[in-house]
Amino acid sequence: MVYSYSYRRQAPGFPSLATQQHDILAFAQQKELNIDKEVVEYATKNLRIDEREEFESFLRSMVDGNTVIVAFLSILSDRAEELIKVINCMLTHNVNLWVVSDNILINKETRMTQVFPLLNLLREDRGEKTTQIGRPKGSKSSSKFDVYHSQIIALLREGLSVSAVARELEVSRSSLKDYIESRGIKELVQGGWKQTQDTVGERGMDNIVLVCPFEEAKVKQKEGEIA
Repeated sequence: MVYSYSYRRQAPGFPSLATQQHDILAFAQQKELNIDKEVVEYATKNLRIDEREEFESFLRSMVDGNTVIVAFLSILSDRAEELIKVINCMLTHNVNLWVVSDNILINKETRMTQVFPLLNLLREDRGEKTTQIGRPKGSKSSSKFDVYHSQIIALLREGLSVSAVARELEVSRSSLKDYIESRGIKELVQGGWKQTQDTVGERGMDNIVLVCPFEEAKVKQKEGEIA
């Protein structure tokens, strides 16, 4: 089944999940893109890609014609060498990757001359981050409520008040109210977008030639078993 995914990632130094969602929804409406599924990756630190098992599973689930929309390219990885692997993996599976911040579609028809400048900018940004003191401008600190982000949106869309949501989650109403306001969640709820959350399943590997870097090990293992 071919799907269109909104992909967001919570990690230190990145814009909040709500900000990412707002940008993706506005872009999708502008481009008349449908969003079938929402995928959110949570992390308390900026992990290397080989530590992000859920993200790797998501990449392996991709099928020809899927579309992934991200708020900015570094949401996939802020390390250029890792990002090259991710893009290569998506191109292997014939996935369309929309990058909201750069208003660019990356797929098999995209010229690499359009992608290289984005990778160079990523290298420069990462270089600046290593010398930067404090939190990046415009970013929000992580919150204990981030793990409830999708649930909060769902409950508010069902018509529950902030007090009722706080009781449901067994948290402080005042703290929850501050979180909702700081993340712009009420605006998202009032926007009327229907959020769909489905479990991303593993894609079968029979009769598939894989060159995705994240799957090379499994291919070699399978070849060894056949030999």
